[in-house]
Amino acid sequence: MKRILLLGAGRSASSLITYLLTNAEKENWHIKIGDISVTHLRPLLEPYTFAEAIVFDVHDEEQRAAEVGKVDLVISLLPAVFHIEVARECLMQEKHLITASYVTPAFLELHQEAQEKNLTILMESGLDPGIDHMSAMQIIRRIKAEGGKLTSFKSFTGGLVAPESDTNPWRYKFTWNPRNVVLAGQGTAKYIKNGAYKYIPYHQLFKRTDEFYVEGYGHFEGYANRDSLSYREPYGLLDIPTMLRGTLRRPGYCEAWNVFVQLGLTDDSYTLDSSEGMTNRSYLQAFLPPAAVDQSIEECLGLYLGIDPDGEVMQKLAWLGMFDDTPVELAGATPAQVLEKILKDKWTLSPGDKDMIVMQHLFEYELDGEKREITSSLVALGDDEIQTAMAKTVGLPVGILAKLMLQNRVSHRGVVIPIHPELYEPVLEELKEYGIDFVEQEILKVER
Repeated sequence: MKRILLLGAGRSASSLITYLLTNAEKENWHIKIGDISVTHLRPLLEPYTFAEAIVFDVHDEEQRAAEVGKVDLVISLLPAVFHIEVARECLMQEKHLITASYVTPAFLELHQEAQEKNLTILMESGLDPGIDHMSAMQIIRRIKAEGGKLTSFKSFTGGLVAPESDTNPWRYKFTWNPRNVVLAGQGTAKYIKNGAYKYIPYHQLFKRTDEFYVEGYGHFEGYANRDSLSYREPYGLLDIPTMLRGTLRRPGYCEAWNVFVQLGLTDDSYTLDSSEGMTNRSYLQAFLPPAAVDQSIEECLGLYLGIDPDGEVMQKLAWLGMFDDTPVELAGATPAQVLEKILKDKWTLSPGDKDMIVMQHLFEYELDGEKREITSSLVALGDDEIQTAMAKTVGLPVGILAKLMLQNRVSHRGVVIPIHPELYEPVLEELKEYGIDFVEQEILKVER
């Protein structure tokens, strides 16, 4: 029997848990799920003799060592900041690890030791990063195998709401960690275009967007991720003239979100004085210049940032309740934490709501003297507010990779991301069984 320890049972884990339970009997697995609270898991796991839930504290060194030592594979869906503690424990106990989170410098320091111990720390194995790597590499390798030379690669992903649940003026609801959404894009975005390095500082990021279209689902806009350059080497695209990775939203979102950025409402670096006594309105007012006599907060905001007082941006802000006297009721909060609370009151998925994942890759390449383009698009829809498309696209690839690992079908050692055919080919093939599949369109560009 192979033993799996899954750490983290939050909103992104639902599909992974279902996948592990569905495959456990056939694969002869025992599954232990640990989190700070597991009350919600016990009814789900009760019918299964091969699954159990435990209250788990990642900071409890004794418990962490004991539980990791009992298993063959650890999967961590804990908040990303805790993965490194788990990884170090796995190295000490000589256990394999899978996470969906980004490789960080701290993880790279573990690479050599993991190789020496014949261990795999498999990261960036969810949606983005994850499915984006796998699906892009499949096409990149195919183009190269045909003798093509890639000249441009752009990849954008968004966690959005399905058309039938698209019921607010922002056309957005939380399907992932709200804190990550509030803090998204901070830092400087870096990419390359036509051989020139480009940089977008945070205060300009949501003004510099690209437009996209997905057949059957309409128009989207995308803003650049922080670092599009670091994947040139693992993708084998060191000499590519254009490479850009980014995030998708519906048209109009970025213009309105930019108001929060310009005002400083996404700042998480300091706490507000007397935040517990604020209202939404006084919170917003605190970041505006003093208003003239008889000038409303809406008029002050409009003049300060050049916003049409009757336009869509102002309507979006009003819908959120930014001008209302709703109590904030958060003590010692940062500006970002107050904004997150306001948004959670409005952007939480309602019962029956469905989310939607949209991913689009855009390739340009030259083959036999011709210029060609490939557009590869993925749209995945959730079942409801629990079995979300986000949970499916994050959890299912992790589950499939766990199965491959326990079947001894993963040979790469060290800190690894799923850019190798032995990893992505079986994952992409099995994902089709769950309706997670890409639609490709290829065109030949005619020079005029």
